[in-house]
Amino acid sequence: MSNPEETVFQALGGGDKFVRLVDAFYRGVEQDPLLRPMYPDEDFEGARERLTLFLIQYFGGPQHYNMQRGHPRLRMRHFPFTIGERERDAWLKHMRAAVDEAEITGWPREAMLGYFAHTADFLVNRREAAEAGLPTPPTD
Repeated sequence: MSNPEETVFQALGGGDKFVRLVDAFYRGVEQDPLLRPMYPDEDFEGARERLTLFLIQYFGGPQHYNMQRGHPRLRMRHFPFTIGERERDAWLKHMRAAVDEAEITGWPREAMLGYFAHTADFLVNRREAAEAGLPTPPTD
């Protein structure tokens, strides 16, 4: 049972669980032929750090992400990438597996999975990308 004033960050005991989650997520992404090309080699570690800081902040931890990068502006930051249903589903598959590997349970798990599903849907932009003239990957 959750304390209504406790954040996910607090319930998970701080940032270490988020580092574990993001590490597990990116191990999956590294092996994914659909998602890996979206992460340039020279910025793979940077992406890992930004996601960790963002998730810590979103789930009630320190505001280091905002201090370093400003407002998250998720749609704007992800718009250069073509994100359709396949990309969304692959991202969610790796994030769900990471939640399992990080052994996140109970109400924090439900809160995180709900947020991840909502955000993944929110970031789908395939139609918008095609209308803007950006290339889209083939749909098998």
